[in-house]
Amino acid sequence: MKDYQFVGIQQIGIGTENMLASWKWYADMFQMNIRVLEDDTVAERMLPYTGGKPEKRHACVAANLQGGGGFEIWQYSERKPIPMDFEVMVGDLGIFCAKVKSHNISSYHAELAAKHANVSQIFIDPHGLPTFYLHDPDGNLFQVVEDNDVFIDEKHYSGGVVGAMIGVSDIEKSLPVYRDILGYDTVVYDKTGVFSDWQTMRGGTQQYRRVLLAHSEPFTGPFSKLYGSNTSTIELVQAMERTPRKIFEKPRQWGDPGFIQICFDVVNMRALEKHCQELGYPFTADSCPGDGDFDMGLASGHFTYIEDPDGTLIEFVEVHKIPVSNRFNLCINLMNRDRSKPLPAFFFWLMKFNRVKFD
Repeated sequence: MKDYQFVGIQQIGIGTENMLASWKWYADMFQMNIRVLEDDTVAERMLPYTGGKPEKRHACVAANLQGGGGFEIWQYSERKPIPMDFEVMVGDLGIFCAKVKSHNISSYHAELAAKHANVSQIFIDPHGLPTFYLHDPDGNLFQVVEDNDVFIDEKHYSGGVVGAMIGVSDIEKSLPVYRDILGYDTVVYDKTGVFSDWQTMRGGTQQYRRVLLAHSEPFTGPFSKLYGSNTSTIELVQAMERTPRKIFEKPRQWGDPGFIQICFDVVNMRALEKHCQELGYPFTADSCPGDGDFDMGLASGHFTYIEDPDGTLIEFVEVHKIPVSNRFNLCINLMNRDRSKPLPAFFFWLMKFNRVKFD
């Protein structure tokens, strides 16, 4: 039995050139309008990924209370971000697509298509379920997947993050990370071919191997009901007809435009560190090398990173304290609670007071 536990996908990081403009778009399209935290300080603990020097940035973590993980929307404050100089194709190395959920695919599709021109038709995915795709204004790709789990019903069709498509050079070499560390140990499908739901995507007419992974054990812990205890997936994609490009090729670095990491909420970071080391994936960044807290304003915790074999960044966050309501100056210190159990829904209901309204 492992001494650590995964609580769920906390967020996917999205680098942008204009954090507030991107946040407004994500709030409109995905209802990512709950401010979990916002920080405008210097990233001092990410030197391996910021060119060896601290960099000031403005970032927020935004959530959708209907459930799923959130977005960490991230912008350099002083350094000029370096956008991609090529169009990302299916299977390029790294996170090339974020999966978000909807409990009503057809209605959500109609809503988004009325707002935004860059929405695909509804397809049937390799598992036989309806799905569709859209790009944000920066070209980042999102897949909307069917998921009937709604945490707090806010009377809209969208939910949060429930997974990602990750381009890898060799699926077999990548499995120890996603299966043996992250716990995605169930193969939903493993198919090779040309896929009908990708025909309108860049590179989508080529041949790929797609392996969709789920987890057999439900995630548990303080935020597991918000994230969805047993609904997230990771889809590994290997290009079969071409050599894929690395999305974050130098001189681009962490925080530049694109999907910068996928982040998992964990309990007992040091036990997880031991397991990662045993499998040959040591932490490459650690906010608290001597333990203790990493202060993030009203929040505090401990974050670390590992890399998959292609250099894709996977973040782990152990939350120690988190703001629930800025209006009432209410925070939860999780270190004083049994972290194996989910928080009551009432605590998340209070987060409605952290809703951000854009002009």
